Amino acid sequence: MLRLPPCLRTALILLLLLPLNGCIRLLLKPGRDFEKYTPPPAPDYAQASSWAALPTKKDSADAVPRHSTLRDEQATAAVDVFFIHPTTYYSPRHWNGDVRKKWLNKYTDRTTIKQQASVFNATGRIYAPRYRQATLFSFLDKEPNGEKALELAYSDVRSAFQYYLAHFNQGRAFIIASHSQGTDHATRLLHEFFDKPTPLRRQLVAAYLIGFQVKPNEFTTLKPCADSLATDCYVAYNTSDAGHESSMFQPSIAVNPLTWTLDSTLAPASLNRGAVSIRFKHVHPNFTDAQIHHGQLWVHAPRFKGFPHFPPSGKKKLRYSRHIADYALFYMNIRENSKARVRAWQKSKD
Repeated sequence: MLRLPPCLRTALILLLLLPLNGCIRLLLKPGRDFEKYTPPPAPDYAQASSWAALPTKKDSADAVPRHSTLRDEQATAAVDVFFIHPTTYYSPRHWNGDVRKKWLNKYTDRTTIKQQASVFNATGRIYAPRYRQATLFSFLDKEPNGEKALELAYSDVRSAFQYYLAHFNQGRAFIIASHSQGTDHATRLLHEFFDKPTPLRRQLVAAYLIGFQVKPNEFTTLKPCADSLATDCYVAYNTSDAGHESSMFQPSIAVNPLTWTLDSTLAPASLNRGAVSIRFKHVHPNFTDAQIHHGQLWVHAPRFKGFPHFPPSGKKKLRYSRHIADYALFYMNIRENSKARVRAWQKSKD
């Protein structure tokens, strides 16, 4: 009998049982309250093993689509990228993932680090911390447990960022990028370290806060990027099929990744520089259009394999979500835009 890794067994169970909304809560909910379990030990960011990606080691962030001419250019990059990965831990055994678990790290690396963080390897040196991520149920929990699990996760991200600043940054400019749970934590980082005039703020090229709610009035001084070359700003969007209203991640800011504006005009697929599926084999130009609609990013994306919808949940607000493909649908646009923003930032400092 084929023996699946724990992460894939969990994912298969989710796909089979997600339509049963009451059952899924029972399936995913950890068996004890947060206060009654002992969290795994905190990562030691002085150890390379506590990082999913570092520019000094071979890792999944170095990857480029197999049948493409793209190259990993971190060795000569002028800036850094601090990338915070999304949820890859679904288990009900604990409220937070253990960064010592090889199966979890392997799954994280060959999914989100390879498929998302790699988009920036032509722009900057990539630093992606492992952290005690909150389990998926934390976002469904109506009690304080989920909030406490997310608080613990953020404490790791914050520690990793401070370690990065103290030991790796050396005064270089940087981008902060993230997805889903990672964006929840990245938004907190921006509140704590950047939403005010500080010397550190001058090093921030931009933030890519993708796949989570970023409210229209989220920040006091930081603003959404108004065009493709704006710096000291942030990009945010959540993708779903056109024609379907959703309350997921709403209200939220949306920046169109085909035009890099807040304009609600439909941007044609001809502006799509290339999508890259989760199979990570090819670049598909002109793949989908994009249009901002009430804070969502609507797309008419083909139903190709490798650009999945949210797993079936029985809930209309998730059925048409392209959450999993937020980066994949606009892979080349993000890749090229991040380089352009860095050039614009450098020019502004000359």
